[in-house]
Amino acid sequence: MTTLPLIFNHGHLFVKLNDDLWLFDTGAPTSFGAAERLQIADETFSLSSRYFGLNTSTLSQYVGVECAGLLGADVLGRFDHILDTKGAKLTISKAELSHEGQHIQLDGFMGIPIVAASVGGSEYRMFFDTGAQISYFQEDSLSDFPPAGSVTDFYPGVGQFQTETHEVPLSLGEVSFLLRCGCLPGLLGATLMMANTQGIIGNQVLIDRVVGLFPRRGLLCI
Repeated sequence: MTTLPLIFNHGHLFVKLNDDLWLFDTGAPTSFGAAERLQIADETFSLSSRYFGLNTSTLSQYVGVECAGLLGADVLGRFDHILDTKGAKLTISKAELSHEGQHIQLDGFMGIPIVAASVGGSEYRMFFDTGAQISYFQEDSLSDFPPAGSVTDFYPGVGQFQTETHEVPLSLGEVSFLLRCGCLPGLLGATLMMANTQGIIGNQVLIDRVVGLFPRRGLLCI
């Protein structure tokens, strides 16, 4: 079991490894970074230097924080995680960890976790993406919710884009949130249909909480 600094900065979630910041991104299938190899909790991973047009320079520019790379599902999926954003620490282990709270079952697509979320009494499949600073809801009803201003975001292979956001009441199990949700543009939004999903739950649900993420068991404890 290893404990590492966990840092929220500019709306993004980072883990500190050897004095470098790495974006903690469950929504990316593949990790990349400036280092050819990275050791985490006695596991060594080989990394490429870029992913879908992103490298460490463009990633740092998009997130507004100098970082050494991105930890995606291929690396994060090898461990159990307990994320404590209030205490600014990440507990990571090759052994099974446990955490009390609402147990949410996870499905997956290309290693990216998918949760069942409730909006307005209807259930939707949504990616659980810790790399997303806001959430996304790909339904026409999004415009019915209170406006929350525009946000500039980015996505690998697409680059930066702007979206109008709305405040959407949403539940994961019996835990309720008010999330700032946008709409993914064009073909990017259409790609959600490949996994039969209707949105993305971003890292807002982690703020001031202790959350267990156990991808090998398909379980989120929140």
